[in-house]
Amino acid sequence: MNQERILLAHGAGGRMMGELIERVFLSRFSGAGARLGDDSATLPAAGPVAFTTDAYVVDPLFFPGGDVGRLAVCGTVNDLATAGAVAEWLSASFVLEEGLEISVLERVAESMAAAAKEAGVSIVTGDTKVVPRGAADKMFVATAGVGRLLRPRPITGAGARAGDVVLINGPVGDHGIAVLSKREGLAFESDIASDCAPLGRLAAAAVQAGDVHAMRDPTRGGLASALNDLAVQSGVCIEIDEAAIPVRDAVKSACEMLGFDVLHVANEGKMVVITAAADEEKVLQAMKAAPHGQESRVIGRVLAAPPGQVRLRTAHGTTRLVDKPAGELLPRIC
Repeated sequence: MNQERILLAHGAGGRMMGELIERVFLSRFSGAGARLGDDSATLPAAGPVAFTTDAYVVDPLFFPGGDVGRLAVCGTVNDLATAGAVAEWLSASFVLEEGLEISVLERVAESMAAAAKEAGVSIVTGDTKVVPRGAADKMFVATAGVGRLLRPRPITGAGARAGDVVLINGPVGDHGIAVLSKREGLAFESDIASDCAPLGRLAAAAVQAGDVHAMRDPTRGGLASALNDLAVQSGVCIEIDEAAIPVRDAVKSACEMLGFDVLHVANEGKMVVITAAADEEKVLQAMKAAPHGQESRVIGRVLAAPPGQVRLRTAHGTTRLVDKPAGELLPRIC
């Protein structure tokens, strides 16, 4: 294959498509079924499993701290983690725009392979489609994942109970600001990098350490959307402490300059964990000892009422409601 850019023929099912798959994907992705040339992979699942799917259309493809490939792997692993499942297998499908440099696709595939190795997951099947120029923006990646549940029943967003504590594994807002700074060419006093990371081991450590009732990764819509979803699903009120929520100084300054509420800004390496108060310390220490959890802390409590609300105790001693973002804060962030 002498071409260095994607052609429509690379998606036509013929020899050029086979050469592209061999060059870019089979040389990097491993796992049962990945090299067999079949249209599906056979998974030796035992016991209950969780399943999820997602698509990633971030702009730009590469940003400080990550890229669309790492984002796709980590996002799918983290979605499974919220159910209390350890990701084991992923699929990866690519929609490529005619004219894309093959070296860019190879760079993304290399990043996906590294992220999968870090997460302990195998990419075992996938698909490639090519569309004409202008029909896509360089590259879209769709992934699906299967994970083994650590408990007989999955953890759901409806499990939070009055008296529980709310934890998070580190500072919020890094991803959204990192993507925006790269896209718009903004320069801040300190470099801001995405927090994009696989959180399967951290979530598993929390689940194994105590009575975890609910988990959610605060991606689009940020911490505010994640907590509101949990409050509505569980029929509880979640109250968080502004002083306890970790935010990097550079991210805080960027949000103030741009007029953003940092609670609305996306994250890709954060996990909200809600656990029984009796197990607060055990779960917190387990999270701190896990990868990407060293900065974990308690940020709030679960109350019985008013149901479906999220409240913030401010640094001034007042309380305000925390709503979801009203519209599109940052387009194409994941």
